[in-house]
Amino acid sequence: MSSETTGTGGRGHEPGREPEQGRDEHAVSRFVERFAADMTEAGMQRMASRVFAALLADDDGSMTSAELSEQLQISPAAVSGAINYLTQVSMVGRERDPGSRRDRYRLHNEIWYATFASRDRVLTRWEHTLREGAQTLGQDTPAGARLTETAEFFEFLQTELVDLMDRWRDYRKKFDLP
Repeated sequence: MSSETTGTGGRGHEPGREPEQGRDEHAVSRFVERFAADMTEAGMQRMASRVFAALLADDDGSMTSAELSEQLQISPAAVSGAINYLTQVSMVGRERDPGSRRDRYRLHNEIWYATFASRDRVLTRWEHTLREGAQTLGQDTPAGARLTETAEFFEFLQTELVDLMDRWRDYRKKFDLP
């Protein structure tokens, strides 16, 4: 059964899952591809963007490799590569279906918060490496000054990111967002 006929992003064949009424699967597919293109243009890998967008558009934010393959019309190997990337950057988690050997890929709760929090660790590492590089090159050299300025930018960005994420949590509470 195709995702077009099930109305559930390719999962209407699962026991106990009813098709979503009134969902235009062509429109959903267009959204997935449009958002994936936006993320790809911003620098994310193309397949990872498509898999992430498909998970984001899924009602419970989780799908198996076979479901992703069917919905996106891509090979299981392409799904695997995309999932490996998304797992590495902490955007998706892997879990086991109860009583099954199938893996299910799920968006993390507070996906954007988790994603930016993991970026904070990367920025910290970059900042330290840049500061070491500036000392190695000499802080009074043009290259050393450039590395110092970049390290300062990352330090500033981290401070602002922590404050921004705190404000986001308050905002979510204000509007009872999940």
